[in-house]
Amino acid sequence: MSKLSFIAIDHVQLAMPAGAEETARRFYRDLLGMVELPKPEALAMRGGCWFESGKVQLHLGVEADFRPAKKAHPALRCGDYDQLISSLRGAGVEIVDDDSIPGIRRCHVSDPFGNRIELISS
Repeated sequence: MSKLSFIAIDHVQLAMPAGAEETARRFYRDLLGMVELPKPEALAMRGGCWFESGKVQLHLGVEADFRPAKKAHPALRCGDYDQLISSLRGAGVEIVDDDSIPGIRRCHVSDPFGNRIELISS
């Protein structure tokens, strides 16, 4: 194996509209249970939010001509899939179950901006 091989994904960035940080916090922090990370000062002025859960980081960056990612998406493996799905349903989040991969429990949700997120049972 080459020394140039990748060893991990540091973070995934999703786009969001300007001025929607509180909406992002309500979804990623309050519903998904992620912890908000402080952005470096030089980047904070650009807007957006960074979140973390375990070794997973999602960065939401402001995009002037925002369009949600409907196909491209992060896939997040969940420690307590059933509890998360129950909480999301209780909050009115649409859950789209996907049984197209035998033996894998997974679904898709959309964040408040329409970005697709896959959730996978661990």
